[in-house]
Amino acid sequence: MDILIPSPGESITEVVVAAWLKPDGAAVEADEEILELESEKATLVVAAPAPGILRVVLAAGSTARVGQVAGRIETGPADEPAPAAVSNAESPAAPGAAPELQPATPASAVVSGTSPAARKLLDEQGLDPARLTGSGKAGRITKADVLAAAQAQAEIPAPLAPSAPAPTAPTAPSARSETRSPISPLRQKLAQRLVAVRTQTAMLTTFSEADLSAVKALRASWRERFRELHSVDLGFMSFFAAATVRALQEFPTVNSRLEGEELVEPGYVDLGIAVSAPKGLVVPVIRDAQRLGLDGLEAEIARLAGRARENRIAIEEMTGGTFTISNGGVFGSLLSTPILNPPQCAILGLHAIQDRPVAANGQVVIRPMMYLALSYDHRLIDGRESVGFLKRIKELVEEPVRLLLKV
Repeated sequence: MDILIPSPGESITEVVVAAWLKPDGAAVEADEEILELESEKATLVVAAPAPGILRVVLAAGSTARVGQVAGRIETGPADEPAPAAVSNAESPAAPGAAPELQPATPASAVVSGTSPAARKLLDEQGLDPARLTGSGKAGRITKADVLAAAQAQAEIPAPLAPSAPAPTAPTAPSARSETRSPISPLRQKLAQRLVAVRTQTAMLTTFSEADLSAVKALRASWRERFRELHSVDLGFMSFFAAATVRALQEFPTVNSRLEGEELVEPGYVDLGIAVSAPKGLVVPVIRDAQRLGLDGLEAEIARLAGRARENRIAIEEMTGGTFTISNGGVFGSLLSTPILNPPQCAILGLHAIQDRPVAANGQVVIRPMMYLALSYDHRLIDGRESVGFLKRIKELVEEPVRLLLKV
């Protein structure tokens, strides 16, 4: 049974065989994950279509077309169990001796009494079936017989080679050595999109900062109770997600996109959350985020981020977003200018929370502060919308009770 390269999504015609999760010749079960493919948008895992023996056709690292045969599952009748191994003490043959060879049998008779899997293995090992004794029914040669003969032959000591100079010790790698590896399709596509954004949009970034004292106090007071009730942790991201949804509803142009000569303003918020996955940056999308409270947002953020980091995210879960949040603060970034995620026209960048001296009520105090950055396409969004949007985010996270009272 052929293992065909599936289509990862619309407009994708080629993928890279990232890794085989089971080795060639391994026994696999139906629906067991055996192959990992990488496309320009996501990683895709392929399961075995049936139980049997896996035969790899395309090696890891190969580029393949959708519909191409990546491997096969041999689903024929299994061979009889291998005979119990015989210890050296019980074997009549001297150590290092070749396996006992039987009188030659007509080749046609031997081949007809050999299972298909054993015949294939005989060809691979270069063994003569006429010189093996079958342990199966009616003297049938099984895979176990072939493997035992191949192992016994491998254990025969090789003849001593003529004396030669001792090999020289390997030299230590140079301190100026280099390594080269191909760029993954996902990284290539990301690079193309980022360059296109810089050349095809009028991107501008505006900044603000927010005092997170109230959010930190709220989390400290209610975090455990929140976890007990909703089975999910209360993080900072859900506050910013909720604040972003509210601000987007008040400034709908920031939630828009440009299609030809038309400005498209969705009446919903499909909120993208950028996640650093093993294969590169991906942006899972929370559908209809405007319908979710803090608990629903936290649950979706945790679920999608977990799938992305496990390379299990589907393309359908990363398409159609209307606005994106990127949190470079998890890596310690203090300030950055996030790049747009097309066709969206704006993106919010969050950064590290840092205790800093600020002026409050005529005094210098230490507060947990975060820089906020809004990058936007100036062709669609003016300063009034961009600054007003960012100011609204600041108000909502500095006084999170506004999120509950909807004021």
